[in-house]
Order: sequence, then structure tokens, then C-alpha cells
Amino acid sequence: MAAAGSLERSFLELSGAERERPRHFREFTIGCVGTATVAAGTAKYNESAGGFYYMESGKLLSVTRNRFIHWKTSGDTLELVEESLDINLLNNAVRLKFQNCSVLPGGVYVSETQNHVIILILTSHTVHRLLFPHPSRMYRSELVVESQMQSVFTDIGKVDFRDPCNYQLIPTVPGPAPNSAASAAWLSSDGEALFALPSASGGLFVLKLPPYDMPGVASIVELKQSSVMQRLLIGWMPTAIRGEQGASDRALSLAVHCVEHDAFIFALCQDHKLRMWSYKDQMCLMVADMLEYVPVNKDLRLTAGTGHKLRLAYSPSMGLCLGTYLHAPKRGQFCVFQLVSTENNRYSLDHISSLFTSQETLVDFALTCTDIWALWHDAENQTIVKYINFEQNVAGQWNPVFIQPLPEEELIIRDDQDPREVYLRSLFTPGRFINAALCKALQIFCRGTEKKMDFSWNELKKEVTLAVEAELHGSITEYELSREEFRNLQQEFWCKFYACCLQYQEALSHPLALHLNPHTNMVCLLKKGYLSFLMPSSLVDHLYLLPEENLLTEDESSISEDVDVARDVICLIKCLRLIGESVNLDMSVMMEMSCYNLQSPEKAAEQILEDLITIDVENVLEDIYSKLQEIRNPIQAIGVLIREMDYETDVEMEKGFDPAQPLNVRMNLSQLYGSNTASYIMCRAVFRIASIRFLICRDLLILQQLLLRLGDSVVLGAGQLFQAQQDLLHRTAPLLLCYYLIKWNSQSLATDVPVDTLESNLQHLSVLELTDSGTLVANKFVSSPQTVVELFFQEVARKHIISHLFSQPKAPLGQTGLNWPQMIAAITSYLLQLLWPSNPGCLFLECLMGNCQYIQLQDYIQLLHPWCQVNVGSCRFMLGRCYLVTGEGQKALECFCQAASEVGKEEFLDRLIRSEDRETVSTPKLQYYDKVLRLLDVIGLPELVIQLATSAITEAGDDWKSQATLRTCIFKHHLDLGHNSQAYEALTQIPDASRQLDCLRQLVVVLCERSQLQDLVEFPYVNLHNEVVGIIESRARAVDLMTHNYYELLYAFHIYRHNYRKAGTVMFEYGMRLGREVRTLRGLEKQGNCYLAAINCLRLIRPEYAWIVQPASGAVYDRPGASPKRNHDGECTAAPANRQIEILELEDLERECSLARIRLTLAQHDPSAVTIAGSSSAEEMVTLLVQAGLFDTAISLCQTFKLPLTPVFEGLAFKCIKLQFGGEAAQAEAWAWLAANQLSSVITTKESSATDEAWQLLSNYLEKYQVQNNLYHHCVINKLLSHGVPLPNWLINSYKKVDAAELLRLYLNYDLLEEAVDLVSEYVDAVLGKGHQYFGIEFPLSATAPMVWLPYSSIDQLLQALGENSANSHNMALSQKILDKLEDYQQKVDRATRDLLYRRNM
Repeated sequence: MAAAGSLERSFLELSGAERERPRHFREFTIGCVGTATVAAGTAKYNESAGGFYYMESGKLLSVTRNRFIHWKTSGDTLELVEESLDINLLNNAVRLKFQNCSVLPGGVYVSETQNHVIILILTSHTVHRLLFPHPSRMYRSELVVESQMQSVFTDIGKVDFRDPCNYQLIPTVPGPAPNSAASAAWLSSDGEALFALPSASGGLFVLKLPPYDMPGVASIVELKQSSVMQRLLIGWMPTAIRGEQGASDRALSLAVHCVEHDAFIFALCQDHKLRMWSYKDQMCLMVADMLEYVPVNKDLRLTAGTGHKLRLAYSPSMGLCLGTYLHAPKRGQFCVFQLVSTENNRYSLDHISSLFTSQETLVDFALTCTDIWALWHDAENQTIVKYINFEQNVAGQWNPVFIQPLPEEELIIRDDQDPREVYLRSLFTPGRFINAALCKALQIFCRGTEKKMDFSWNELKKEVTLAVEAELHGSITEYELSREEFRNLQQEFWCKFYACCLQYQEALSHPLALHLNPHTNMVCLLKKGYLSFLMPSSLVDHLYLLPEENLLTEDESSISEDVDVARDVICLIKCLRLIGESVNLDMSVMMEMSCYNLQSPEKAAEQILEDLITIDVENVLEDIYSKLQEIRNPIQAIGVLIREMDYETDVEMEKGFDPAQPLNVRMNLSQLYGSNTASYIMCRAVFRIASIRFLICRDLLILQQLLLRLGDSVVLGAGQLFQAQQDLLHRTAPLLLCYYLIKWNSQSLATDVPVDTLESNLQHLSVLELTDSGTLVANKFVSSPQTVVELFFQEVARKHIISHLFSQPKAPLGQTGLNWPQMIAAITSYLLQLLWPSNPGCLFLECLMGNCQYIQLQDYIQLLHPWCQVNVGSCRFMLGRCYLVTGEGQKALECFCQAASEVGKEEFLDRLIRSEDRETVSTPKLQYYDKVLRLLDVIGLPELVIQLATSAITEAGDDWKSQATLRTCIFKHHLDLGHNSQAYEALTQIPDASRQLDCLRQLVVVLCERSQLQDLVEFPYVNLHNEVVGIIESRARAVDLMTHNYYELLYAFHIYRHNYRKAGTVMFEYGMRLGREVRTLRGLEKQGNCYLAAINCLRLIRPEYAWIVQPASGAVYDRPGASPKRNHDGECTAAPANRQIEILELEDLERECSLARIRLTLAQHDPSAVTIAGSSSAEEMVTLLVQAGLFDTAISLCQTFKLPLTPVFEGLAFKCIKLQFGGEAAQAEAWAWLAANQLSSVITTKESSATDEAWQLLSNYLEKYQVQNNLYHHCVINKLLSHGVPLPNWLINSYKKVDAAELLRLYLNYDLLEEAVDLVSEYVDAVLGKGHQYFGIEFPLSATAPMVWLPYSSIDQLLQALGENSANSHNMALSQKILDKLEDYQQKVDRATRDLLYRRNM
């Protein structure tokens, strides 16, 4: 590309950011004492504008770098705005309204001191001084790293506008000259504020305010050509005393130049003379007649001057330069002088240059020591800006500035287009209409309604639509309208609104002033509604846009060192311009639509050429043909043009600042051109360049089609036809498409993205490990609209470009000055490189992806894909990301697969697969697949993961690690989707045993959680049977028994495979653990069922194999990964010794099952016993059952486990005792447990109590469960006697039948002597035959019966007990009674014995 500097002659206008982003002004009203009385005579002045640049605004490391203030005056209103190209300034717009005063045109002057920014304001009746802090004093550090900061106007609300020290009424004597708008103001070296105005009496007067921090009185000095100094205080000396002087020397334009302790005041007067005053000496130092430099001045001398303007420029090398503009009807002249001082304090002017113009109305001009910039507004309401180097331009040829044209007046709407959509697109396309113009037009349509007009861009679009549609529907009077009638009506109202917008757009585009910064050479155009910046145009744009008269005098050496080539290029440009002027709007739209619809630009150019030939009434093609004849080598000329416009490069920019630079320098550079305004300007510059280049390429394509059609060897040169067709034509078409894409992106608005979407996107990008890239840091947008190119510049491109520009500075950065034309040319050039579709880097695409601009990214890639073969894989990958967001998964997968073929060939894909903290897989493609698979996994698209992993398996080949990873991935997602069979199949194909085992464990767990147990049981598990069993066993022993059914699963698993013994073992272990760990009724129920299942399993086996091994006792099993058990000291406990293996047969299981049922019975009867019943032994259960009153169940349990019934009888006896002495409550409670036992079925007419039933139950048990030694009677009687309860007769009678001797011993044990005596007496009678049946004596005493006996030992004990207390007569009587009975017994025994002996002897 051609360099920017001296070769670029013309400039382009770039509208500022406030076109679409209106400023929010803070408004203040300044009311001054004394102005109300003179308000009636207030003159009306034209609107004006101006600007101020900080002295260090061009220094690279300054706080005030790229910072300036501009203002606009309109009547009594002054708008002040501080602007920065580096940082977004807050509270930077102020609107001041002066009551009863009008601000003088140009009556605003800004100065800076070390600590303050001082604004001096002149109105028609007052002068003001406003003090603000200097930016360098607002921040303690020179290092500014914030993206936004406060403006100097932030604290304007604290300013006292009526402070007498800072404002003053302009005195009526001498008073300002009537209808004069000239003024000047400056700060003296002592801090005084001075205001110069033309005096009503001729000459000047200067009003002085004392320094702001020193007390003092305002004073006036009047300057007259007589050199007589008259110092007046305000209000002194009436006019009659001073006398009148002619007004011929009234100043039309004033300027001040400060030198040390003096100030030179220059006045360009009505008499066409330039006067120079010394304020210090109050005398006129020089008078120069400007008409001496005007060739024809006779008419001018006879008329008073109007419209003259004066400007100053100073540089240390040139000194002070003066520029004057002398206005004459239909012509004007600029004169440039250098101020020359001679001896004796005399001064003269050295004439440097005179420049003539034909434009009539000069709005403003600016002067530097080398250039004049001029702004005109012609009769056709067109803005004209030109500049000239008055030192080097001998021919006096002005260089043009190409002003941004107004939007087209009429829009072409095709039949297939909606008028509303077409007009809205035109109104709200970035860079076309000003926000203020749209708001004003909206106010017209919403007349009569109070609506706020502070809308965002999207809100404004909505309001405009509603307003126009409301007007449209309000005008419809007919009930029914045809579609055509409605369309015509719709077009009419939208056209009306569009015309209204155009009117306001034109008004707000009215130019007011030029603002030139000599430190940076930045030129701004201040318009009524917005601020524009000027940028140099490149060589190609310059030649294409240059007017015909300028093109004739263009320096050929600036194009090429070869003069012939330069002439060919100029002739070629002329041909292109002829074509461009001939192409109408329809043809232009045809080319753009062919680009948008992905059609061939060559065919579109051919069709346009056909149309041009058809409608060529002015013989333009003949003119083109004649100019082609002048081109010596058209192929070479076209090649030069294409090379100048091609931004394709293989060089990558640095991605960060040079670490060798100091931190403060790097941080400072990081803010350069970082504001929203700079971003907007740079991107508008790219749009303007792309728009112009698109037209050039379009015309060049048409011209090449014309060359092909002509086919004349004289034109093309021998043998060059094929080269032109195959080479240049195919180079031009992609070039046109590149510029179309850049232009399209520059008008494509970015979408405002919710924070949660940004966070989600950031999470997805972190999976891709791209979040460390500077392109992917999403940021919150500024107020809309913002194009995607602006977004790219702010977030990514700016840092790359700035770091590249200053990576190898030619001079120390602290001494480096910023040159705006060079900087914007370089930045736009590099930005175009970064945006260039055919360059290898794809930062732009990454930025769109990182900031969730998926719709724009998708559209961009669709436009790029057919013809651009660079970054194909990267584009397919990012398009896949777009499809993922829009929910088109299959399309996304297809794009990801297509991108895989480009892995290893493109920088973005190489960076995508780069990974530092993960083990590198075998091939780049597998790394790529790994990244994409993880992305799809995070997003939650298992179907796509399976498909992509299946495709990647073929790439893995014999790499078993990659195979294992991919098949594991397939297994996982099949399992997630519920594809159990496919998941099992994938599991069996995993080559890595450890991964396979992990997956198997996951399969078991997941299917259990889903209750899909049938699939889990029925899978064949070839070579995995033991692993499955181990996993299920481990899970069964590790998890909660009631929430997971792993034991039941394992049971089903073994049953399905007819392994009944293992199935029984599983269920028996399950039952054991339920008893220990699950202390609930439900747990006991399940325990019983488990034991039943185990019994059934063993019954299905042949008897000799119907046994199982007793499972380990305790709740802890040896599980993989279980923590070691420790003692109280923290030491690991020794492993338990090998336990003895215990074999359980079917009978053992049946007993356990019976015990389980009894536990359940107890729990159902007494819920409080649930917690202890589960793991209780049979002996413990008997006790629990007895306590609960379940005596039948307890007896059954004792019989099953061959346990004595003693606890049962003792328990029942105790309950009888409690009932015997209990109250009604005890009686009521007893019925509950009595009902649980088998009561007597004997029907009696007497109503029995619970006590009776309990005794009856005891009686039944004693009768039913008789054992040897009558143990149960003994224990019952013992229990009763131990509690002092009298024995019931039925019990005594019952026991007498079975063991009267033992009853006697019990009586003796409990000192029941009287009962013992009665028992002995009865027992002796029974032996002797009296009532022997009641004692169970079958044959009483007789010689023929078997022998009988008496419990002599017990009777002796009884006699001894009775005889111990001989004083007790009752005892003695009882003792005697026994002795009598015994004596009677002895006699009868003796008789029976003799009878027996007798019989034997016979």
C-alpha cells in the first residue's frame, strides 16, 4: 500500500459519534444583575462555534492527550462539550443560558494555566469568567488507566455564576459598537481576564477583570489611533466629553497574540486596514492597508468592508503569521503575512502569499504556519471545505475535502419490499441520520402530545414506527382497502416522515466553524447538530474522488516513479469515473444485491455493461474508448490499482504491548483512542474507505468486461486478452467482495446481550480454553447503536494496532507527538487488514463469537463462504457455534466435522487444540475432536456428542487410549439419553480395563437410580460377570438399604442366571443387615420377605446342596476405598482374625424366618419395640414378647428354638399379679395383650374381667404345657408367693395333683406355716385314702396297693419351724395337729405293713 503522508492530498469527512448517540446536556441559567434594563435592545446574532485544544494534547504520555473542548452558541445559549478520543468523559456536556443576553458569535475563549481551564465569555451586555480544574490537577497520578473519567465540567454546579469577581456588565460608555460581533479575550501573564470589543466611538476598548484570586475592581482601557491613552473606570466620562470619531476604523475581526507581559491586538477594520495595538502601551503600533495586496481594489475602496476575517498562527520557527480573508462580491482573497519587528519597536508585515477563491460565503477559516483551511457554504446549501499549502502550492490549487453527502432524497422500493422496512432501514442505518433530526421529525408527527425525546436508538426506532403507523391509520376513512391502496398510503406517509427527517438533517448539517489543532494537525468541522472529523484519503480514493480540474494538475510522481505508469493510472481513473457517473441507482443496487445473494460479481458487471450500452445516449462509452486509447499498458495500470487496494498480508500483528516498555507507558498506550468517539470515527473511516473502494472495484469490473467485449489487441496489447480475463478479472471480483463485506459489517449493528448469556458463553469458551485470548473478553455495550466493527475495534483491534504501531518507536515515547492524519491513516489501514476476509488471522470472527454476536457472525460467514478459501475451517467451526446457539444441532455437527479437515492448517484451529495442562493426545484432529466434544457436553447435546465421537473413532485408528476415551464418551452419553443397550454395547468395546470397570460401575448405579433393573439384569456381561457382581455387592454394602435396592437387584441377577444359592446368600445377608441397620416396621417386613426368598432359593436346590455360608457379622464389610478403622488413640486397629466359617442349612433359615416374623408381630403390636427387635436373638425376643403380652407368640418362639417356657409363665404370672392389684386403667390396658393370645373358648354366663381372663390364660398354659418336674407350676407359684399374692385355689389344686411335696416346700420357703399344716393334713388324709384323687394319688395306703410315702424332710422342717416359738399357742396347736395326723398315719401304715407281710407269708 502507498504510504499515508505527503502523497495524500484530499481529506474525507467523518461524522462524529453523537450523530446516533445524543449528548445529555446539564443545563444552567445565568441571570446577571442589570441586564434586564437593556434587554430590549439585544441584537440577534448568527449561530457560531469554536474549539480549544490543550497545549499537550499532542504529547503521547500526557493526561490531556487527544482531549479538546468545543462549543456552539445560539442566541442566549452556549453549549460546551469536552471531548476525548482516549477516554469516555463523564458529565462533559453543559448548556448555559444567559438571561436577557445573546452570546456574541465567536465570543467564547478558552485558556489553560497550570491549575485551571478558564473560559472567557462575551455576551451582548456582559462578560464572564468561568474557572474549572485542569485535567492534570484532577488526577493525582499521570497514569490514567480507567476507561472513563470525569470531565473538567463535572463540578460546574458548584460555580457561582453571579460572583462579581468573575462577571461584569459591559458599560454603555464608551459602549460596544452597534451590530458588531467582533470580540477578543485573553489572560494576561498576571492572571487578569481581558475582553476586547470594538468601541462605539471607533477603535477598541478593553475591559479588564482582576485575577480570580485577588481582590480588585474591573477597569476599562480605550484604544484609539491617536495613541492617546484614556484609562477609564466603569461609568466615567460621558460621550460628550470624549467626542465622536468616525466608524471607518470599526473592527470587523479581532485577534490577540500574547508576548511576555504584553498583548498585541490585531483588528481588521471596515476600512480594509489591519491595525496592531499594544495593550501594555495603549498605542497603535502598525496600520497596514490590505487593499494594497488586492489586484483590483478600486471598487473596494469606495465601500466599507464586510465579512473580513482575521486569524493568527504562531510557531517558534516561523514566528507570528497573520491570515486575512478579504471579502468582495462574488470573490474573496486570502492573504498571509509574517509579522516583522524592526528597530524602535516598529512592526511591519512581510507578505507571504495571496490566494483567490470564487466561493461567496466564507463561514470560517483556520491558519497554520503552512496551511489555510477554509469552510464555505454556497448558494445551493452545500458545505465546501478546502485547504492549501500556501508555501509550496505555487499554482494556487486548493485540495478538496469530500464532505459526507446527505442521504438520498428518494428511495427506490421494489414491489417485493415492504415500504416500512425500507424506510426504517434507511433512517436507522448507522451514519445516515442524526438522532436529533429523527427526534425533531418525530415531534412534528406527535404534535399536540408531550413526549420525552430522550430515547435510545432502539426505542427511537420503535417510537418512529408507532408514530407513522398512527398517522397512517388515523387517515384511513374507508372500511376496506385493497392491498395496493394500503401500500400506496403506507408509502405516502413514510415518504412524508422521511422528507421531514431530511429537512432537519440538512438544517443540522449546517457548518458553523473549523477547529484545527496545530499540535496534532487534527481538523474538525463543527456543525449545528454534530461534530465531524477530517481524515486524509489514500492515493486511490484521492484520485477517484478528485474533481476533473484537480486531476489534470495532479503530481504524477505521487502515483508512481514511472511517469508512463502514472499517466496510465490517471487515464484509467478517468475511465472509471466516467463509468461511475453513468451507473444509475438501479445498476448500483444490482451489484450490491448480487454480492448479498452470493451471485457472481462478474456476471453482474456484465449485465450492467449491457444496460449501459443500451441506454448510452450521451456516448459515454465512446469517451471511455477514446481514453482507453491513451493508456499505454492497461493491464499494468489495472494491476497497480488492484495492488493499492489489496490489504491481503501474511504478517501478523503483535498481540500485546512490548514488555520491555515501562509499565506506565504500556498502561498509557492501552488507553490511546479508547473512547467511544474514537471508536466510532475509526469505524466510520473504514466504512467510507470500503464504500469508495467498492465503487472503484465495481467500475473496474465493468471496465474489464468492456475490455473483454472490445477484444482489440490495439487496446490490450498482443496476447494480453487471456491474462486480463484469467488474472485481473478474478482478482478484482474478490477485492470487490472483500470491500462489500467490510462495508456490510460497518453497518451491521451489534446486539445487546444479557449478562447471563455472556456468562454462559464465557463458560463455553472456557471449555475451549479460549478465554485467555483478548478477543473473547465480553464487555457491556455502550448505548446503542454500535456496529460490530466498532465492537471489534474497541474490544480487540485497537490494542493490537496500538501495540504494533509503538512496538519499535523511532524516538522516545515521551517525546513522540501524535499526528492525527498519520495516526488515523495507519490505524484504518491496520484495521482494514484485520477485517480483510482473505487474511489468515480471524480475530474479527473470534470477537463476534466471544461477544455473542451469533446472528451477525452467521450472516458474515454465509456471505464469505462461497468465494473466500482462507480460514475455511475456522469459519466452519464458528458457524457451528452459531448453529448451536440457534438450536440447529445437526447443522452445527456438520460444520464441526467439516472444520476437522483444516486442523493443523489454520492459526485459530491450532490455538484451539493447544493445551498446556492436559496430556496431549496423538493427533491434532483428535485434540480438535476432544475440544468440540467437551463443548457439546457442556452445552448439553448428548446426541451430537455420540455422533461426533463415532466419527472420531475412525480417526483414532489403533490408538487404544483415544479409542477408550471416545468409546467412554459414547457410553456416557448413550447412558444419559437412556439408550441402555447402546450404552452396554459401547461399554463392551472399551479397550481400557480400568475405564471399562468405571463405566460398568456407572451403568449399574444409573440404571438402579432409574429403576431400569430389567435391562441391568438381562445384559449378558460377557467376561464381566464377576465384576458386575462385585460392583453391585460393593454398592449394596455401601449405601442406605431403604433407598437403594442393590440387594434385590443382585438377587434378581442371580435368579436370572439360576444361581439360587448365591441368590439365597444375598437375600439372607440383606435380611441380616435390615435387622441391624433398619429399625423400622418396614425394615422388619422386608427382613421377613428376605428370609422367605432365601428359603425359597434353597428349596430349589437339591437337599445336599441346600446350604449357604453365614454372612459376616457386623455392619462393615471390606469395601474398596473404605477408610481404615482406628482406635481411641488414632492408631489403625488390627485386622480381625479369620473368623470361623459357619454353614447355614435350610432349617436354620426357616428358624431365622420364623424369628423375623415374630419380630414383625412384636413391632406391629408394640411400635416402641421396633428399635430393639430387629437384631434381637431368640432369647431376647422371648423377653420382649412376654413384656408385650404376646404369650402365644413367645411360646411358639420357644418351641421353635427349643427354649424353656419359664420366662413365659413367670411373665404371665407377673401380669396376673399386676392385674390383681391394678385399677381400672390396668384392666383396660390388659385387654389389648389379652386379645393377642388364644383365650379360652368356654362360654360362661358370668361376665369375666381382664384379671379373670389372665388367670384363665395362665391356667390353660399350665394345663397345656406340662413338663417333667412340673417346672412351670413351680415357677408360677414361686412368682406369686414372692410377691405375697395368695395362691388361687385352682392353682393349689392343680399343683397338689402333680407335686404336693414341692408345694409344701414352697410354703415353707415363704413361711406359710398354716397353709403348710393344712396341706400336710390333707396330704396325709389323701395317702390314707381320704380325697386321694385331689393329690394325684392313684392307690392310697393299703396292704394290696403300691407303697406310698410322705415328704418327711419337709414335714420335719415344718415341725421345727412351728416349735421354734413355743410361746405361740397357735403354732403349738398346729404342731400338735400335724403330730396327731402323723401318729394316725403311722398306725395305719403299721397295720398296712403287717397285712402286707401276712399276705407275703401266706
